[in-house]
Amino acid sequence: MGKKTRTTAAKAGKRAKNTDSRRKAAVRRGAAPTSRPPAVSNGTRATIRRLKAELAKARAQLAELQASADTDHLLGIANRRGFERELARAIAYIQRYRAAGALVVLDVDRLKPINDAFGHAAGDRVLKAIVRTLQAQVRASDVIGRLGGDEFALLLWNLSATDARAKAAALEHAIDQLTFTFDGRTIAAGASAGVAILDTQSEMGRALEVADSAMYVRKAQRRHEAS
Repeated sequence: MGKKTRTTAAKAGKRAKNTDSRRKAAVRRGAAPTSRPPAVSNGTRATIRRLKAELAKARAQLAELQASADTDHLLGIANRRGFERELARAIAYIQRYRAAGALVVLDVDRLKPINDAFGHAAGDRVLKAIVRTLQAQVRASDVIGRLGGDEFALLLWNLSATDARAKAAALEHAIDQLTFTFDGRTIAAGASAGVAILDTQSEMGRALEVADSAMYVRKAQRRHEAS
């Protein structure tokens, strides 16, 4: 072997040795080897796509269950759980951004006698008509909920105390105008509403108590006016 050939071979061996040394040093430092990632087979890709689709379906089903748990299925509005969730969010927003709002609690005045005289199907018809009336009286940004039985609540945005009480009176009047015919008899339901103003000091439980108490005061007042 000539001198030139021996020199070239020596240089190649030295480069290989240096490369091997650098690789070993990188491994000792915890660095990942500079090798190409393994190829993903078509079968693996198909499995990944299937798992992603199943995850998306599971999330959609979970969202449906959540919505179902927060909805009154007879009336298609928020139930107590759903309304209280929205009210808590609204109060947090009001406290953070110093917005304004009002809570109205509304109780149907004569639903039990209607149920007793004509059956629960008649009472359900009254409740559905009342919900349609409430929806016609409020904005899309407002929230209507059924707290239970014949009691409803409304979350109304950006109203002063004066405007909120005027709105409660308008809701009472609109429901008072409803009439129903059962077994040849014409029946009116009626409703009493109480108001709590929402501000930066509001707390959900206390706001519901205030509006509920105001509603009972109003109910007693209406009874006295009717006598």
